[in-house]
Order: sequence, then C-alpha cells, then structure tokens
Amino acid sequence: MAELGTTLNGQHQSTQSPHHLTTHRPASATRLPSVLIATRHGESTANVEFQLAEAAGALSVPISCRDADIPLSPHGQQQAQALGRWWAGLPSADRPRSVWCSPYVRTTETARIALAQAAGLGAVPVTLAVRHDERLRDRELGVLEMLTRAAIEAKHPEESARRRKMGELYYRPPGGESWADVALRVRSLLRDVCEEEAGRAVLLVAHDCTVLMLRYVLERLTEERLTALAPVRNCSTSLWRAQDGRLHPDRWNSVDHLAPGN
Repeated sequence: MAELGTTLNGQHQSTQSPHHLTTHRPASATRLPSVLIATRHGESTANVEFQLAEAAGALSVPISCRDADIPLSPHGQQQAQALGRWWAGLPSADRPRSVWCSPYVRTTETARIALAQAAGLGAVPVTLAVRHDERLRDRELGVLEMLTRAAIEAKHPEESARRRKMGELYYRPPGGESWADVALRVRSLLRDVCEEEAGRAVLLVAHDCTVLMLRYVLERLTEERLTALAPVRNCSTSLWRAQDGRLHPDRWNSVDHLAPGN
C-alpha cells in the first residue's frame, strides 16, 4: 500500500515498499470504488461549546441532548456549502455518485447541504440517495461523554491515568469505545462499500475518529504514525484512488476549499 508522503501545494507524494509491490493483486481481481472520499461533518454546536469550555478550563458544557442529536452551527452549515461547491468542481469521474453517511444529525445535515449545493450547480442528480450507516457514527465515549478535559481529570483521575498508560489506540473508557473498536467497524463498512460501490466514486460523511480510522485501516499505519496525525478538521476532504487492486492515498485532511481560517 502506498504511504502518504510530503504534502506540497495540496498534493501528496507516495512511496511503495517492495513487499507491497509483490503482494498487489490485479485490479480485475478486487472490487473497489474508483475513488473514495471521506469528510468530517461541519462545525457542530458542540464543537463551539467545547472550544469555549476548554479555553476557560470549565468542567461542563451547556449541552443536554444526545451526542447523536447535536446539529451543525451556522458556520458549520457554511462549511458544508463549501464542501458541495468543491464536490461540484471535481472532474466528472471523481464526483461521488453515492453517499454513505453517519446517522447523526450533524453528519446528516452536512451531507444534505453539500448534496443540495452540488446538485444546484448541476454536478450531480438532485435525487442522489444518501445511505445512512451506523458504522460511520462517532466514537462512543461512555462515562466520559460530554466531559471537558478538566472535568475528566477532576471526576475520573483514574481514567486519565489509564488513558495515558494505554495510549489512544487501545484505551477504552467505561461504556465506550477505543480507537481500535472504531477501526473494527470501519473494516466491516469498507467490505460493504467495496462490494457495493465497485467502479464508482463514493463519499463517506463521518466524524473525526471515523475518518482517522479509515486512514489507519487503508494505509496500514503503525500506532506511532497514527497517534502523530493531526486531528481531522471539519469538512476537510481526504481521497483515495483505486490502483493495482488497492486504494492509494491522494489527498488527506485538506481544507483548501474552505475560507482561510476555517
């Protein structure tokens, strides 16, 4: 599998090891989407509240709904529109003709707004279906859900210590998931996407951890390389292309299509 290299003007270079070259299967033997694009939802109201709380060292955020019901902020809606314009500006063969989406409100809104924008520009059919799949949902944090870092340290110091010891890939909060747990459902999802979307460009609308685990699985990252990655940005775009029976990285966590500072 190609490994993502240096970024230069939004482009990524790749290198291949001899092992990977010798284990590639012919493209005809493997069912793959022609292009796989992944995006994180636009900025949510919770993203805003957590930024304010973290900056103030607060122990709580004014959010009473389920994580699944958190909507986009007004700024997040603008980001989703920009994502749709980017979608419309892609070469015809790269424009997603199928959308798989987390069922959460913030991802559903992102997909709906982006699709409407792309369709309004005549790039895709307005009737293009959005398929919701729970395997694309956000990481579940169990007892740590909706807690700021300061609150976790104050209320669950033993969990903070265990998290530091285990590392992000394997730490599972009580009642929640580890990154590795999310990777398992991403692997399952990819099997279905590859089988059902073979030869087509497809868009996945998901969450930061889900997109991160997508790269982890597709590029077979080590724990060290995974944990060194920057967080996935709201409405960023990451793209992999089918070649030699594998999906190779072409673009990662790019926000070139968003306004500066977004």
